[in-house]
Amino acid sequence: MPLQYPLSAIVPSQADDRDDMTLALVLTTISPEVGGVLVRGEKGTAKSTTVRALASVLPPIEVVAGDRFSSRPGDTSPDGPAPDYRWPLDAETETRPVRLVELPVGATEDRVLGSLHLSKVLADGVAEYEPGLLARAHRGLLYVDEVNLLHDHLVDLLLDAAAMGRSTVERDGVSVAHAARFVLVGTMNPEEGELRPQLLDRFGLTVEIAAPRDPRLRAEVVRRRLAFDADPETFVKAYTDAERALTDRIAAARKLLPEVELTDAVLTKVAEVCAAFEVDGMRADIVTTRTAVAHAAWNGRTTITRADIRQAALLALPHRRRNPFDAPGLDEELLDQILGDEEPEPPLPPEPEGEGDGEGDSEGEGLDTPPRSSGATRPPSEGEPSSERPAMVAAAADPYKVRRFEVTGTGAGESGKRSRALTSNGRRAGVDPAGQGGLHLVETIRAAAPHQLARGRTGGRLRFEHTDLRTARREGREANLVLFCVDASGSMAARKRMEQVKTAILSLLLDAYQRRDKVGLVTFRGDGAEVALPPTHSVDIAARRLAELPAGGRTPLAEGLLTAAEVLRVEKVRDPRRRPLLIVITDGRATHGADAVARSRQAAQWIAEHRTTAVVVDCEQGPMRMGLAGSLALAMQATHLPITDVSASALASLANAA
Repeated sequence: MPLQYPLSAIVPSQADDRDDMTLALVLTTISPEVGGVLVRGEKGTAKSTTVRALASVLPPIEVVAGDRFSSRPGDTSPDGPAPDYRWPLDAETETRPVRLVELPVGATEDRVLGSLHLSKVLADGVAEYEPGLLARAHRGLLYVDEVNLLHDHLVDLLLDAAAMGRSTVERDGVSVAHAARFVLVGTMNPEEGELRPQLLDRFGLTVEIAAPRDPRLRAEVVRRRLAFDADPETFVKAYTDAERALTDRIAAARKLLPEVELTDAVLTKVAEVCAAFEVDGMRADIVTTRTAVAHAAWNGRTTITRADIRQAALLALPHRRRNPFDAPGLDEELLDQILGDEEPEPPLPPEPEGEGDGEGDSEGEGLDTPPRSSGATRPPSEGEPSSERPAMVAAAADPYKVRRFEVTGTGAGESGKRSRALTSNGRRAGVDPAGQGGLHLVETIRAAAPHQLARGRTGGRLRFEHTDLRTARREGREANLVLFCVDASGSMAARKRMEQVKTAILSLLLDAYQRRDKVGLVTFRGDGAEVALPPTHSVDIAARRLAELPAGGRTPLAEGLLTAAEVLRVEKVRDPRRRPLLIVITDGRATHGADAVARSRQAAQWIAEHRTTAVVVDCEQGPMRMGLAGSLALAMQATHLPITDVSASALASLANAA
């Protein structure tokens, strides 16, 4: 077995303390009820190395000899001689290291949960349960690298088992329940896509890591790595004492954990912190409390201090804030005010926080100063700008969470998180006789079983024929091409409409980023349309092009729609399996060229004839509305949506009012 890089040899990203990642992992192993750790960071930051090194410093565990579920004496186990059998307290045991079970991104549901023991079924005709990765990870670590690329339903399975400490399997003709208490560790690179906020919230702790910026620390990282690669045995031996000290400290903290006193004052202070940061639900309070208790035990104390609560909040709260697009990290000054002895001072009024010469208008309070200076001060006046030249550049406000838009029907494209699709490793949605999917062995056996006597089988292996074959039809989510067709004419610049439009598009771009879509941008103004951004996976580039987008001139609506249609045609040739979603953002006015309105309707009908799923976001506002965007949506057979209803909160409000 190859030697692991020692945990104590990993250079922290800060010179003054152990890495937050290492601390979060240790606290979760001390108190597994915390709920696991999600590590977010760029490539090459020792995420996987740290997780693998953690297992080697954990105290060994005692298990019943021969038990496949790592049971302790006194535990129930499916491996016992009867259902719900409890191993006697004097059962034969063995001591072994804690397991680190790695779950690959391409794992299937039956590999995670367990399924029929295929060799037993085929050879002896006996239905026996074969444990999956959840059973193997019991009392150990379950590590998922690139957890953001794992299918959502598998992440749900992992988080359910981690929260319940138990896995129930009802599939393939087997019914088994077994303990599954493990520390779940997920690592991810945010550049490759995000987790859904609902899944993000269920991880107990989250840490953001980056490579050290101090040249001395970077040099030390390289120095140690080269030394390890040159002579692993000597390098590991040099850290033996440090590793043993970590093991002893973790064992002592686990022993001390039940003795840590949890007072009403601590619970109140945790509640104040969670309320101040406006986190949703009560999971944050529970996890923060458990983390504070574990942190006190880690430091050898039975009393919880403000420092314990502070560290717990920094690990447990950043990913639970209401706005999923907030910058990472917490406002540590606010946190210190809440935890201080005195009442927090009231926040200063916004006017003195500026530079003194800024346009301290009452609009946009709460926005950061730099964006205001670069964007909000660009318009020449508060008045209504001209619908013609000169063109102006508006800035977007803070993005918000948007409602889900899907392509209609069921596709078969690249794995993603937007529209329904038939996939190779999604949730099993049905069975087909000899279809296109992978072999469904259990259903194939079931189809063959009634015919065994007729086929002359008296024992041994089952006899199959081609007509017995069954394939699994699996359903998941696919990524799409989201093409924005944006009206940047003068009518959109009026009444600060372009700022609202850019905010909506930026929010939709962030949503596309989370769902792993390709995005493209077509704009139209003046006398024509242009492809501002060909379809790409880089949402950052799209956001930059959006920020630079000016508004002014006439409205060549037909040209914009036809340009978007041409982009979709070319992309369909390049990638036929990726289905498009066209989002047209306009007030519906067409003012450029002869028969502008009629030509725009013809372009819309042409898009409808190609069965392109489309959404028309209506930017028209005010008491007197012409309803042109609604007519455009009707001609395009698209969903018509006022721009104020793009956000998920607006959708929730409509549902509550219904």
